[in-house]
Amino acid sequence: PMHVQVTRPEPAGLHAGAPRTRVLGLPEIVLLVADDMSGAEVLLRELTRSTVPAVEEIGQYLVEAGGKRLRPLLTALAARAVGVEGELSELMCVGELVHLGSLLHDDVVDEGMERRGQPTAHRVHGNAGVILTGDVCLARSVVLAASAGGLRAVHELGCTITDMSEGEVIQLQQKGSFDMPLESYLDVIDKKSAALIAWCAAAGAWKLGKEEEAEALVAFGRAVGSAFQISDDILDYVGDKRQTGKRRGQDLAEGKPTLPLILAMERVPDLATRLRGGAPSPERIPALLAEVQASGAIEAARAEARRRVGLALEALEILEDSPHKAALQSLAHHLVDRVA
Repeated sequence: PMHVQVTRPEPAGLHAGAPRTRVLGLPEIVLLVADDMSGAEVLLRELTRSTVPAVEEIGQYLVEAGGKRLRPLLTALAARAVGVEGELSELMCVGELVHLGSLLHDDVVDEGMERRGQPTAHRVHGNAGVILTGDVCLARSVVLAASAGGLRAVHELGCTITDMSEGEVIQLQQKGSFDMPLESYLDVIDKKSAALIAWCAAAGAWKLGKEEEAEALVAFGRAVGSAFQISDDILDYVGDKRQTGKRRGQDLAEGKPTLPLILAMERVPDLATRLRGGAPSPERIPALLAEVQASGAIEAARAEARRRVGLALEALEILEDSPHKAALQSLAHHLVDRVA
């Protein structure tokens, strides 16, 4: 089964100056690599099995909860776009295993209550087992990257996991303060979200030793990954649980400063002062959400996400035209237009 979800009608708009080409619908994008996606889904379930029953139970708990499987999809499309042939499942599962491991760790660190519509794994299985199962996921991703991608790919994966860990530490230090400067926020999303998206995009090119294409796909992944995270942060203010898997206002309730709030604090003179006492009480959340929306910060954040999609599309221009390149271009639009 595939877990890429269509959350809105197909977007029609393109960034300024782009050729007037049709944006593919998400089902069309997935169909291009449908066999690859099916193979990766089967392998992912095998990779979360273990001779230690608790490790298998925790790993399967998160895998069975689903998810968009964005990272395997991106790995497949980009690898095919640069000419990788043959079996791709192992390479596709690297990014998803890192993602799963990081979710297990982050939910413990953030004391998260819900993930993908069900209680977080640590609430069901306890912190210690979940942290160690996250370690298993990360270790297996490194083994896979070495066997399926080669030395450069595994080296870059180590750098990526380092970035993700550092980004989580920066975010943790800022939690509840609402004083995070814009530059720090952008650094966090680049490290926590965009770095792994960039690895997934470039993995196939590294496998083939295509340095120029890899550099372009890293730039694409960094730009589209940060745009995706910004759109995710916007959904915390305007989305619903079906889109995000979490309650509206959850970032605000957890004391996480994200782009809509940072921009709103620049626009509303006393908002930062009112939030300095820490995460707001539940009864204050609806009024704060409305205040952020009224400030124009949502539109400004959305414009920044779209600007980054434009940069991502520019980075792809050196790739030869192909259905897979067109699908990458369309996927970049979908990641942001879900909040239009």
